[in-house]
Amino acid sequence: MIYSFRNSGFRDPETGVYNQTYFMEVFHREWHRHMREHQSLALLYLCPHIHETVKQPHLLEFFTKQVQEALLRATDLLARMDHNHFALGLFNIDEDGTEVVLKRIEEQIGEFNREIAQNHKLKIDYKLAGCICLPTNAHKIESLFANVSQLSLDLERNQQQTKALIHLQ
Repeated sequence: MIYSFRNSGFRDPETGVYNQTYFMEVFHREWHRHMREHQSLALLYLCPHIHETVKQPHLLEFFTKQVQEALLRATDLLARMDHNHFALGLFNIDEDGTEVVLKRIEEQIGEFNREIAQNHKLKIDYKLAGCICLPTNAHKIESLFANVSQLSLDLERNQQQTKALIHLQ
């Protein structure tokens, strides 16, 4: 990826996706807009498992490009939260729409794994946790992030399950 000073304030330099600061600013703004307009939104955490012994410097960048291809709407947002976690913000979306996006992400990761297996004989496992919410005064944005974080931890412990989607109650 070519470094650009124009994007340096809100892009992750390793992957090219948005950084945590930018994501949190946009998500907070969208939370309040969705509260005013009575629209639902979804927060997803994507945790790819790339073993540190894999010496492919651009592997994570290629991986995130595949995930971005699954996000067809311009308003969908992908950001790197930390070394192992990515967050996706899906705005003005219901459960059916979120399921469609989850399926597209799974298909794109499957395609990525097929391509990478041909050249490098490896596969990237992942966990995908999500929560749908209709923002109200009773729901706090912090509880949405806490629920998705806990769901992500639960998925990490469960080797059989790759994804989970819940509603914020």
